[in-house]
Amino acid sequence: MEGEIAGETIGSAASEERETLQNRRQTLTLEVRYLNIFSVFQNSESQGEASESPDVSEMDFLRNLLSRSLNLREQQPKKVLEDLSIEGIAKYILNSKCEKIICMVGAGISTSAGIPDFRSPGTGLYHNLQKYHLPYPEAIFETDYFKQHPEPFFALAKELYPGQFKPTVCHYFMRMLRDKGLLLRCYTQNIDTLERVVGLQDEDLIEAHGTFHTSHCTNRACNKLYSLEWMKTQIFTKPLPKCEECDSVVKPDIIFFGDSLPQRFFPAMESDFPKCDLLIIMGTSLQVQPFASLANRVSDTTPRLLINKEITQQHDPMMALLGLGSSLDFDSSRAYRDVAYVGSCDDGCLALADLLGWKEELEDIVKKEHAMIDSKTEGAQDTGKAPAADMKKDDPEARGHEPAARQQDR
Repeated sequence: MEGEIAGETIGSAASEERETLQNRRQTLTLEVRYLNIFSVFQNSESQGEASESPDVSEMDFLRNLLSRSLNLREQQPKKVLEDLSIEGIAKYILNSKCEKIICMVGAGISTSAGIPDFRSPGTGLYHNLQKYHLPYPEAIFETDYFKQHPEPFFALAKELYPGQFKPTVCHYFMRMLRDKGLLLRCYTQNIDTLERVVGLQDEDLIEAHGTFHTSHCTNRACNKLYSLEWMKTQIFTKPLPKCEECDSVVKPDIIFFGDSLPQRFFPAMESDFPKCDLLIIMGTSLQVQPFASLANRVSDTTPRLLINKEITQQHDPMMALLGLGSSLDFDSSRAYRDVAYVGSCDDGCLALADLLGWKEELEDIVKKEHAMIDSKTEGAQDTGKAPAADMKKDDPEARGHEPAARQQDR
């Protein structure tokens, strides 16, 4: 009997060892395959320039991604939160070790301002585009369709144009993080410029999908720069904004499907995420790449807080392996750092601010700022003019500096 038990034990150990070796071989094979994918990614990033071999940091990122995706860690990373709750996040922020917070935000942080998100059934932007007679909803943000039919985009832009909406509690919460010296960067998918309205500056922002803040002539030989105020006047007074130099259509500097991401996106990503102490993800379903994969860029020990009306897709090893997933894990047996607050972004920010002892300050800021915006709007209506949206004098692009070529497909 003892011999049978010993034999079973040895057989089980041998089976586990074979499985471990097989997983390691699979890891090496997948790492080689992923390197090929990564090199394509790098080639597109450099717009056709010869790509160099991945450096040490890139290799470390790939190995960490593979080990996370296939659950091949030798041991669980150190847990830094007292508990996996918003209370645990608040205690961590109040700890002096949490000094650099990155916010990743999407359309959900602006819905309470009256701006629709993209994918919500019944109310989302894509659901309500039938009146533009598009071949499919996403066509309104596709470069090829815009070149042939720019009218639907500018009709929609008139409805959603910046300056008609007030920032939300969530926007002011991010400003509070900045003012308290905690915000390393805000990475936003939004094009409504509300982050700028609350006072975030160029150095605080990575507008991953572009912005209405500036516009350029679509004629590459011309490429004349225009301000937010100029574009607003054109959209509200003319069928199409036309270049004053060559009469070509002028397009806001927002990223369409098929366009390249802003030049600052990749250098900032490489620099910021390894330094991040806390990642706060708000108002995004993490479906659009490569933005969604940023969640995997922080270290294994960095806590991640999701504030959203619904839980995003959780850990999928193969999707994460390809860099196409967020690898968030809220409730599995291996969950150790991810926290979800299910509700509106404003409610989530207020709840977190309350736990931090900032709620009264936050509510006071929102009240005063909204009153100031209302006052400016009423004054502009009395004079019959739209509120000005002047570009900053210290904006290098406003002085004629042309932006460098963008580098990476959306």
